[in-house]
Amino acid sequence: MNDGFFMEIIIQFGLLVVGFLLLVKGADWFVGGASKIADRFGIPQLIIGLTIVAMGTSAPEAAVSISAALKNTAESNSAAIAIGNILGSNIMNILLILGVTSVIVAIPVQISTIKYEIPFMIAITCLLAGIGYWKGHLGKIDGLILWFFMIVYFVYLIIMAKKGKISVGLDETEIKVNDNIFMLLFLLVVGIAAIVSGSNIAVDAATSLARIFGMNERLIGLTIVAFGTSLPELITSITAAMKKKADIAVGNIVGSNIFNILFVIGTTSLITDVPYNNSFNFDSVICIGTSILLFLFVLWKKKLSRIHGILFLCAFCAYYGKIIFF
Repeated sequence: MNDGFFMEIIIQFGLLVVGFLLLVKGADWFVGGASKIADRFGIPQLIIGLTIVAMGTSAPEAAVSISAALKNTAESNSAAIAIGNILGSNIMNILLILGVTSVIVAIPVQISTIKYEIPFMIAITCLLAGIGYWKGHLGKIDGLILWFFMIVYFVYLIIMAKKGKISVGLDETEIKVNDNIFMLLFLLVVGIAAIVSGSNIAVDAATSLARIFGMNERLIGLTIVAFGTSLPELITSITAAMKKKADIAVGNIVGSNIFNILFVIGTTSLITDVPYNNSFNFDSVICIGTSILLFLFVLWKKKLSRIHGILFLCAFCAYYGKIIFF
């Protein structure tokens, strides 16, 4: 190993970090600009919160997955990053993010989340795994099926939000209607540009690192890329826990996991065929298992305690130890 080898590693890791930063900031700018523009045109904040804000939180995963699928070639199985990113993000969201958050403070869980949202998350995770196992890929028909359930979930969110049983993710104080429309448009365009360029940079860097270390794209997607795209949720959940406002953490994570499958994978497979390698069957089982584990933990006590958090973190270490070292 020479200096050039180590320099290449440093450069690619640096590009990966730059890509993730562009993704996170781009999503912030896009959500900020789009939500304020929508408000200026009189669109109800309920709709803004359930569409622009909610989907904006999945923008990093969506951009990386679509970019990876589009870059897929015979020489580079970049599409494996797309599926790996979503499965890895969903596993990390539960085991790592809820694990760390519930170790810091006990997290109460809303009844609607236990009765409807977690079972729905388990069902669509099984659906994704089933399609991947039987077909070996996701195409346009599968994308339409996932988007059908996305619309069903969206209608459910509207009904629950109108009943005041869920937060729509939008703080009214964040909107200032006197913001200059041209600055908001500029913010929107810059946000989209940052998301697109950040996803391209991140996927290229991740693929290069996979080649350098002799790792396959599946592993890169499940680890480095999944962690990078899950960083916003991790930071938000830990911050909320420190401020004793972690009561919406489980609902937000479950919602993010649902969006990742239905919106991200659904949209990606509508744009291009997404291969679902046999190696993902194990990760799919783990993803389903973590969802069921979350359901069992919150079923009786209606909250996540410190012992639950410790168990989640132990499961996280066991899973990633398995896929990295064995």
